[in-house]
Amino acid sequence: MSHGAIRLIEANCTSCMICARECPSWCITIDSHTEPIPDLPPGARERTTNVLDRFAIDWSLCMFCGICVEECPFDALEWASDPVSGVTTAAGLTHEIEELR
Repeated sequence: MSHGAIRLIEANCTSCMICARECPSWCITIDSHTEPIPDLPPGARERTTNVLDRFAIDWSLCMFCGICVEECPFDALEWASDPVSGVTTAAGLTHEIEELR
């Protein structure tokens, strides 16, 4: 089976950090913040949810092993058919949310 890059399904990502912790090459960076959950029933305790601010993969470090795809319990990562696009600088090898969609 051949595959290309890894694609982020942003709506499924809960910022749980499992993919980043399980990655053997530490190529995933995740930043998030918490926000209160609105419209809770009266008397319910306040709850928060994580909001994804940054999800980046540094392709210069990625081994394309797929551990992050397999370990994500929310199916927020999947294999894409498109390969990682060529770049002319090392900085261009870090793809942010916009490029990973």
